[in-house]
Amino acid sequence: MDLERGISVEEVELGTRVVRELGLVGRRREFRVAGVRVAGRRRRPSGEKAPLPRELRTSGRIWLVAGLIMVAIWLSLFAVPATTNWWTRVDTDILRWFVDLRTSASTSIARAIHSLGSEWFVRSLRVGTLLALILVRRWRHVFAVLIAILIVATTVDGLQQAIGRIRPGVPIIGSWKGPSHPSAPIAALSVTLSVMAFTLVHEGKWRRVFWRLSAVALLLLGIARLYLGVDHPSDVLVSLIFAPAVAVVVFRLFAPESVFPVTWKPGATAHLDVTGARGEAIRKAAREQLGVEVIGIEPYGQEGSGGSTPMRLEVVGEGGEECCYLFAKLYSQTHLRSDRWYKLGRTILYGSLEDEVKFASVRRLVEYEDYIQRVMRDAGIPSAEPLGLVEITPEREFMMVSAFLDGSEELTKADIDERIIDDALSVIRLMWDAGLAHRDIKPANVMIREGRVVLIDVAFGTVRPTPWRQAVDLANMMVILALRTDTTMVYRRALRQFAPEDIAEAFAATHSITLPSQSRSSLALLKKERDIDVVKEFRELAPPAEPISIQRWSQRRVRLTIGAVLACLFLLVFIISQLTGGGFL
Repeated sequence: MDLERGISVEEVELGTRVVRELGLVGRRREFRVAGVRVAGRRRRPSGEKAPLPRELRTSGRIWLVAGLIMVAIWLSLFAVPATTNWWTRVDTDILRWFVDLRTSASTSIARAIHSLGSEWFVRSLRVGTLLALILVRRWRHVFAVLIAILIVATTVDGLQQAIGRIRPGVPIIGSWKGPSHPSAPIAALSVTLSVMAFTLVHEGKWRRVFWRLSAVALLLLGIARLYLGVDHPSDVLVSLIFAPAVAVVVFRLFAPESVFPVTWKPGATAHLDVTGARGEAIRKAAREQLGVEVIGIEPYGQEGSGGSTPMRLEVVGEGGEECCYLFAKLYSQTHLRSDRWYKLGRTILYGSLEDEVKFASVRRLVEYEDYIQRVMRDAGIPSAEPLGLVEITPEREFMMVSAFLDGSEELTKADIDERIIDDALSVIRLMWDAGLAHRDIKPANVMIREGRVVLIDVAFGTVRPTPWRQAVDLANMMVILALRTDTTMVYRRALRQFAPEDIAEAFAATHSITLPSQSRSSLALLKKERDIDVVKEFRELAPPAEPISIQRWSQRRVRLTIGAVLACLFLLVFIISQLTGGGFL
């Protein structure tokens, strides 16, 4: 017996057996939400891996070890006199061995191979890669290539100037420039071939073949430079480790393969792959955290979504026979970074009107959308009923699940009558009265279901917005209603819920950039085909109002604008230097 607590071993064993027999371990009560029976939720015990754990994988471990080896080499080369002398002796012995092998024929071959590290060859590969990526508008890969090259270029140049290692003390019969360590041509060709592998070759067999051929080319170039006496072996070794490691890290963080795969379809939008390991993780997480059995996953509505990966989940219904659907949005670190860049850009363009605080993590991003969706439903605004949040990978991937609006269609694809117009405008009135704003009113986010208007995708919604933002919501709703009817009809119905001054203010605040891109495209098409300017007609119907400027300056906007201009100038100078023969080569 536990004398301190007064509990016997027999009582503990009895309690454990009863709990297991009754099936109480990891189970919760059954209930219904979003039209789905939820049962059997399970709490993941401490120490158990997440559905899709964050792991380095074999390649990550290899490059981590390689990075540690590179740091150890640098320390032994330049920080410890005893090992420095050892490296010098080894480098010299190897170079003398190559000198003894020199013949006129082998020298000609070595000089031919040495051209692989020349400025014109490396620069041709880089320009060709960038042009190919620009043609298919894969801008994420373009910037990843530039970032990787920039990091390697500035680091190599900085190390050469800081270390100032002289060229080998053997007869040099090849061309060279600047200090010896690290080997700039080796680093340049190495990072170039690495970014080409990540951007031009599909993952799998052909990329492995490309890596092997690249390794052969780099090995031959390294041997040629040692034969010609222009580099120490340690110079070549460090560059062969450092440059590819930088490319791997940049593409893992900035353009991961699972989100930005190699594709040659122009303008293709990258979303997370929901098959394979991630698909299994979604099924497991939904079963354990929501208590629903997912039997099918398919992308849904991705053409209108750039900030998440939307999908439709087919789940088991009542009695394990009937099936129904749920809607889900998958968020990852990539979507978080995109959200940050989006907010940064809008702050620079518009100033304090869009001066938003960035989310600290993916968890905060999905928690905010879930919160806004529940606030809007509490205010009586029709939207999809939320089911809950699902953790796929801790702090990196989360999924937001809600009811699927089966049988619904976009506003611009439905038959619009006065009842629909009144219903849509009443939604804006409800948001005004509740102190809310949707901030992304466009055809794809306004659905018609059973004759009623339902708002979706409230990720940009906000509580207590500026009056300007609420006015823009009204104008955007009236614009998309007029796309299928006419401005006079929409204006007359709006007067039943809004004052003429409210409508005048809404269109005084409306500019091209305040309209979502989908609405702008529809308006441009309408003007081209029928010569109708919807915004102009609304302004003529409403009372006269001075245009409201959307430009608001703040200290933060000034700092960000200056920083962005300096960054662009630096990047431009770097690109020009690479194209015209400057740089670290």
